[in-house]
Amino acid sequence: MVAGQAAAEAAQFAPQTPEDLTAAAFFDVDNTIMRGASIFYLGRGLYRRGYFQTREIAGMAWAQAQFVLGAENLEHMNEARSFALTFIQGRSVNELSAVTEEIFDQVMSNKVWPGTLALTRDHLDQGQRVWLVTAAPVEIAAVIARKLGLTGAMGTVAEHVDGVYTGRLVGEVLHGPAKAEAVAALAAREGLDLQRCAAYSDSGNDIPMLEIVGDPCAVNPDRELRAVAKERGWRVRDYRRRRRHVQVAVAAGSGAVLGAAVAGVAAVRASARSSGSVTAQAPA
Repeated sequence: MVAGQAAAEAAQFAPQTPEDLTAAAFFDVDNTIMRGASIFYLGRGLYRRGYFQTREIAGMAWAQAQFVLGAENLEHMNEARSFALTFIQGRSVNELSAVTEEIFDQVMSNKVWPGTLALTRDHLDQGQRVWLVTAAPVEIAAVIARKLGLTGAMGTVAEHVDGVYTGRLVGEVLHGPAKAEAVAALAAREGLDLQRCAAYSDSGNDIPMLEIVGDPCAVNPDRELRAVAKERGWRVRDYRRRRRHVQVAVAAGSGAVLGAAVAGVAAVRASARSSGSVTAQAPA
């Protein structure tokens, strides 16, 4: 409950005046809005800027390959989270802001699924708010939402004091049932009717979020979600057969990044246990 409530309270959004005040759409990010894991693309960009060692990026690449194939693993996520929190402790929110913006423009924008982006536009055209809901850090999610012209984002919340990360989370990772809690909390705060809302995800882990809205949709679904969607008559959209990506027109603005080292390092700690400790290197 803490993670969902924290995500709703820390939701970052752009000022908008929607015409439809009681309906909104909620989109997962990884493998739903974009192919693969957003945090991996961030990590690869940071590696190229000197934040990581070669062994670490190899682990990230392995984790990303597994994720693209649908092998989303909560244990790996927790490993990545622990590594990330260690890395960002003592770093300022502003330190990584510009880097996140650059990496989105250079890499992430090319990974966006045109079909899913069109779905977000459909809701915006109907005068509805469109929110991202993701396990990625809220600062990363906010950058993606702003660049895509969406209303805002909810994500995992990391504690920071005076603009410096403490290395602790507020609650847990925004994952699974926590996403449903965040959506429900935001709906209560904003006066949304969940039966008039839509939600989109690729993962069986997000079934709780899909269940609480009136219009659930499976996008690029994994095996579990595809089976549930078929059984319950949910909409299904699969864009993986058309591997075209869109170069997103980006808007100016600033945002902070939390994730830095997390970058899909699912395999890093397992490797470290057998071959020695892993240390992250920050640029001089």
